[in-house]
Amino acid sequence: MIQPILAIVGLSAIAVAATYYFIKKGKIQDTDGDFIPDVVEDTVEEIKEFIEETEEKIQSVKEEFQDVKNSIKEVVKQSKDVVDAAKGKKRRGRKPKNKK
Repeated sequence: MIQPILAIVGLSAIAVAATYYFIKKGKIQDTDGDFIPDVVEDTVEEIKEFIEETEEKIQSVKEEFQDVKNSIKEVVKQSKDVVDAAKGKKRRGRKPKNKK
């Protein structure tokens, strides 16, 4: 059980040391000096922007779906009125205004 943990710790230490070495040699760019390569920071920023854009699109699709749902309910309601009219029942609802 201890051997896998030591292997993970050892590999992590090697990765940190290699990153530190390459940053100090100038092979990896780190303009802000936080020992996180700029490539990694840029990638994380792009992923965050993508997630925000996707969430906005999802919200607009939800709103559009709600509008469609409400329209379908209205169509169903009106189709019942058409069926009733075909059966000869009187018109429900407000009467149209008389034109003079």
